[in-house]
Amino acid sequence: MVTSERTFFGHPWGLATLFGTEMWERFSYYGMRAILVLFLTAPAARNGMGLDDATAAGLYGIYVGAVYLTALAGGWVADRLFGARRTVLYGGFVIMCGHISLAVPSNGVTVWLGLCLIAFGSGLLKGNISTMVGELYRDSPDRRRDAGFALFYLGVNLGAFLGILIVPMIAPADGDTWHRGFSLAAIGMALGLVQYVLGRKSLKGAGAEPTHRLTSAERARFLRVLLLSVLAVVAVLLLWWWSGTFTLSRFTLAFTIVCAVVPIAYFAFLFRSPEVTAAERVKLRAYVWLFLAAAIFWMIYDQAGSALTFFAADNTDLNVFGVSIDPGQVSNVNSIAIIALSPVFSKIWDRYGDRISIPARFAVALVLVGASFVVMSVASIQASDGTKVSILWLTTTYLVQTVGELFLSPVGLSVTNKLAPRAFLSQMMGVWFLATALGDSIGGQMYKLTTVVSMPVYYFSLAMSAVVAGLLLFVFVKRVKALMGD
Repeated sequence: MVTSERTFFGHPWGLATLFGTEMWERFSYYGMRAILVLFLTAPAARNGMGLDDATAAGLYGIYVGAVYLTALAGGWVADRLFGARRTVLYGGFVIMCGHISLAVPSNGVTVWLGLCLIAFGSGLLKGNISTMVGELYRDSPDRRRDAGFALFYLGVNLGAFLGILIVPMIAPADGDTWHRGFSLAAIGMALGLVQYVLGRKSLKGAGAEPTHRLTSAERARFLRVLLLSVLAVVAVLLLWWWSGTFTLSRFTLAFTIVCAVVPIAYFAFLFRSPEVTAAERVKLRAYVWLFLAAAIFWMIYDQAGSALTFFAADNTDLNVFGVSIDPGQVSNVNSIAIIALSPVFSKIWDRYGDRISIPARFAVALVLVGASFVVMSVASIQASDGTKVSILWLTTTYLVQTVGELFLSPVGLSVTNKLAPRAFLSQMMGVWFLATALGDSIGGQMYKLTTVVSMPVYYFSLAMSAVVAGLLLFVFVKRVKALMGD
């Protein structure tokens, strides 16, 4: 008797497991992110951290940067130690512990510990779960893989929508119940772990084994290097603290420099690695172009959690048809638009993807994200006299950014999977997220410019940097396509 294999909207059922796991992980991440800068700037009387806006934005930038920076290490752990499947499980557990640490009612060490745990756990999970999505389509046509990644991306944004909607209800901006919101984020990650464990059989062989398991000698060398590195970092931080020159602002700047140095060093390593073939090096040259474009895109896009949240709280009329909206919920315009448009774009890429090259899509994304900050520049002019402007300004900004995101992000995951050297497959998914780390950390530092320039100038300057970069990429589209080969 012939039996048909169970599918998920026409895709392998394993995608349903990864879809659900990522959905709940994004619920926890975006739900917490919706209240983070508001918690950091809230006074101690309301159980907040009492930081100024510029310091909070810088800290937010390096936190989000760390979430994606550690994805490179997470890819290495999967490639060399545990395989992607187990690494995702460990990462989800660490994330849950991070949210629990944040939920402890304390304005001290538990906050910083929680942020560190979430960043480290996200590094273990984020790139590797995307790698397993790609593994489900190893023998499928490229357009089918692109469509699968777009559907997976719908799960990302469904989780984001629910997190941004619900967590600020539990922890509103004018209240003092921040730690209840962090507790809800922990519950979300716990549900994601349950989904992952129950659906593990549907993944078949995806991510089951590391691509290059370390030998005993290599494992011993790794442990020595890890121990020495941790001790060196701790020693540097302690000496910096004891010198009396340590401040959060300087720390965020130092971390941003690290986010710039790491991808430079790693690309240099890849180009020299004997495990990378000559043909793969040519494709890496194309990937560098896409990496830089993505970094510029995320530098602007991810200010939704800092600059745009502050604008929503301070300069926007949040009363919509008699309903008061929390500042942390405004960014849900993006999630709603993604949910509505992802199936449309999935069909577009599945049917017409060959007609619009990937470099051209990245260029369009840069121009669009730049245009969104032109909108914000005009909005900030309208609000410069203290007037609360219509929420339509932020709505328009998020809608424009969403279309740009759909040109870049799902396709970026797919192209990374296709251009990655085989020996560094999981690590290359981590490299894709390094672009986000670099962009977010720079974006956090850029917000400090608001202390010396007006907000309209700030938004317009960033807008022009993205538009110019997009137009430049348009000029070199044919060159990058040639480097990508087939």
